[in-house]
Amino acid sequence: MNNTYTAVIKDEGNCWIGWIQEVPGVNCQENTFEELIDTLRITLSEAIEFNKNDAISAAGSHFREEKILV
Repeated sequence: MNNTYTAVIKDEGNCWIGWIQEVPGVNCQENTFEELIDTLRITLSEAIEFNKNDAISAAGSHFREEKILV
């Protein structure tokens, strides 16, 4: 499933910083814009996977998953 997220990116002169608007806690800092985009993508993927695993663990057994379109 492909999803689109919004990165807020700022050039600080000596580095680039960025946040993913839709997912709190996903923020990164890198030396170049390209490195920042790559790191944000990796960090976002890891956060989504972690949140998924955490939700499944919290649900225990006998749960179901539903796709919700927003």
